[in-house]
Amino acid sequence: MKNTRFLLAALLAVCGMVWSMTGCAKKEAPGAGKKERVTIKVEVFDRGSDGGRTNPADNRWTRWIQEKLLKDENITVEFVAINRWDETSALINLMAAGTPPDVCITYSGANITNWSEQGGVFDMAPYINTVLKDANEFLGPDQALPGRRMIERQKNNESGAIYALPARRMNVARFNTFMRKDWLDALGLPVPKTTQEFYDALLAFKERDPGGAGAGKVIPFSMTGVRVDMDACNLLDSFIDPSLSSRERWINSVAERSFLVPGYKEGVRFLNTMYNAGLVDRDFPLYKDGETFANLIKSGAVGAFIQNWDQIYRDSNNILLDLQKNIPGADLVPVDCFTSSDGLTHKVCYDAAGAFTFIPKSSKHPEAAMRYLNWLSKYENYHFIQTGPEGAVHTLVDGVPKLNTAAPDGWIQNSPQNIDYTLIMNGLFLGSDEENIRALAAGYSWPAARINEAYTVAMTNARPPVVISPKAPLLAEGPLNQTLTDKAVVIFAKSIMAAPGQFDAVYDAQVKDWLDSGARKVIDERREKYAEP
Repeated sequence: MKNTRFLLAALLAVCGMVWSMTGCAKKEAPGAGKKERVTIKVEVFDRGSDGGRTNPADNRWTRWIQEKLLKDENITVEFVAINRWDETSALINLMAAGTPPDVCITYSGANITNWSEQGGVFDMAPYINTVLKDANEFLGPDQALPGRRMIERQKNNESGAIYALPARRMNVARFNTFMRKDWLDALGLPVPKTTQEFYDALLAFKERDPGGAGAGKVIPFSMTGVRVDMDACNLLDSFIDPSLSSRERWINSVAERSFLVPGYKEGVRFLNTMYNAGLVDRDFPLYKDGETFANLIKSGAVGAFIQNWDQIYRDSNNILLDLQKNIPGADLVPVDCFTSSDGLTHKVCYDAAGAFTFIPKSSKHPEAAMRYLNWLSKYENYHFIQTGPEGAVHTLVDGVPKLNTAAPDGWIQNSPQNIDYTLIMNGLFLGSDEENIRALAAGYSWPAARINEAYTVAMTNARPPVVISPKAPLLAEGPLNQTLTDKAVVIFAKSIMAAPGQFDAVYDAQVKDWLDSGARKVIDERREKYAEP
C-alpha cells in the first residue's frame, strides 16, 4: 500500500509537470514570459553627412529601428552619436570614464584587445550558438582564416573568449585615385598609366593652369593631414616590395601604419619630392576632416586626390555633382597609374571583416545588447534599414533596388546603405554576389557604367591586408595606439614638408622616435606571437 501511494504521488507529480509544460494548466496572462523591457544605448557615427542637417541619432531610420525593435524584442534603444573622425579617442575617454554605450563600434581591434585585457569588454563566446545564432549564421565561415567562422575573428586563442563581432563586408573595393579629366583633355594629355606620367600631369596642371583657377591657386594634388596613410595610400603602397612576405608585412605594420615596412619610406620620399615641386597642397596638415577636404575639391582648385573608391559618386558628399555645378564641364575619373617594381599597379582592398562591434563590461544589459545585434542579422530588419520603403527610398530596377538620391520625407542615409546602423554588415546584401554587384551599381545617381569602372579600377591588382590569428593576444599596441596614431600625423607632415636634401635626416629621426615611443615593442611582440595562417 505504501508503495502504491508513493507511485501515485510520483505519477501526479509527473502529470503536473506535463500539464504545466503543455499549457493545460491555467493560461498565462498576455505578455507574461516576454523578456522584461530594458533600455540600451547604441553608438552611431556622426559623419557630418548632408551638411550636418540630419541628426544621425534621431531621424526616420532610427525611429523605425526603435519601433520595430520594441515590438520584436521588447527593447528600447537610444542612439549615441560619436564623430566618425574622433571615434577612437572618444571611445577611449568613454571607456575610461565607465560610460560607453551598451553597443560600441570601432575600427581599432588593438583597443578592443587592450580593454578586454583590463576586464572592460563582455565575452560573447558562450552565446554565439544561442542568443547570437542568426548573427553567427549570417557572418558564415572566415575566408581569411580557414577552419574558423567569421564570428570568431577576434577570438582569444588562449581563453576562447570573443570580445567583438566583425561587420561582414559585401564589397571590398577600397581606394581610387581621381583626376580632373577635363584638365587632362585641355592639355592634350592621356590618362596616366605610370607613376611618372602622373607626376608629369600634376606638373602640367601647376604650370599651365588648364582650369583657369588663377596664378598660385592650382592645387595639383591634395590630401588631409590626419590620414596621409589613407589619402595617399595608392601611391605610398606602390613603393612596397611586391614580393615581401606576408609575415614581414604583418610584423612591421604598427597602429595601421607602414613606416617600418620595407619600401614604404621611398613612397614618403616621393611625396616629399612632389611637395617641394609645388605639387602637393601646402595646407594639407591643416585639414582635419573630410568635409573641409571635399569642399576644396568642389571649388574646382584640385587636380587629383585619393579617396574611397566611390567617394565622388556618393550622394552624402555630392563631390562630383557639386564640382560640376560650380565648374560647368568639370569631370573626375579614376586612374590606375602607380606602378610597383614588377610593373603592376598593386593596391589594397578591404578585408572581408570590417569594423568591430563590442559590448563594454559596464553594460547593465549585455544580453539585450546581443539580442539587438542578432536582430540586425535578420533579413527583414537589415534589408529595410539598407533600402527603406519602396517608392520612397528605392525603386526596383531589373529586380534589384535602386536607391533614390532625393530621399524624400527625411529618409536620408547618413552612410552608404546605412552601414552605421546595420553594424553586423557593411554594404548591401541581397543573397548572392551577382545580385550584390548589380545592386551596387544601381545604388548611385550616376550611370552604372561609371560605377562599374570605378569598382574595376579599385579592384585591379588589389590585395587584402594580411590576417593573422596570433598565438596569444597582442597586448602591446592597445595602450600605445593613440600615441602612435598621433605621432604618425607628425611623421608624415615633417617628412613630406622637409627641405630638399633633408628628407632622410628628418624621416629617420621621426621614425626613431616612433620606435622609441612603443613601435619597437609592438614589432617585437608581433614577431614573437606570429603564427602561420
